[in-house]
Amino acid sequence: MASSEVGEVTQLDISKRNMATDEGYDKKCIFCKIVNKEMGTELLHCDEEITCFRDIKPGAPHHYLIVPTKHVGNCKSLTKAHVPLVQRMVELGKEILEKNNVTDLSDVRFGFHWPPFCSVSHLHLHVLAPASQLTFISRLFYRLNSYWFVTVDQLIELLNSKSETD
Repeated sequence: MASSEVGEVTQLDISKRNMATDEGYDKKCIFCKIVNKEMGTELLHCDEEITCFRDIKPGAPHHYLIVPTKHVGNCKSLTKAHVPLVQRMVELGKEILEKNNVTDLSDVRFGFHWPPFCSVSHLHLHVLAPASQLTFISRLFYRLNSYWFVTVDQLIELLNSKSETD
């Protein structure tokens, strides 16, 4: 894709960090390897808290994954203290969509696969747009009100209902 084309996401110029020795790195986790630039995946955004890259099997014209830069387990491992992280992941998803000229945020799907239906046990937010253009299979994988996919609002509601010690 030429850089003059509409919708190109610009990659931030970041220096490679050696996370192999940092706390929060799981050497067996594919997303930890991607964040650590071991896989050659283009990072669309990377900071100390969260990272964004394209899904390898896109279910919509715009399909991004937002992951914590340090390893965090799946949705079931989260506590109420993780709500700001989840909210920041959503904010970044919206920013990435806006950079790609996706302005109709009513036709976007944000969500997480619920264990055991997640293929990678590193927290990752799916950002799909336009939701009206999800492929047939993707409509099943990212189905609202299913046992295997939860929206951001559903996850935050669940986390807020947990006690601080959970």
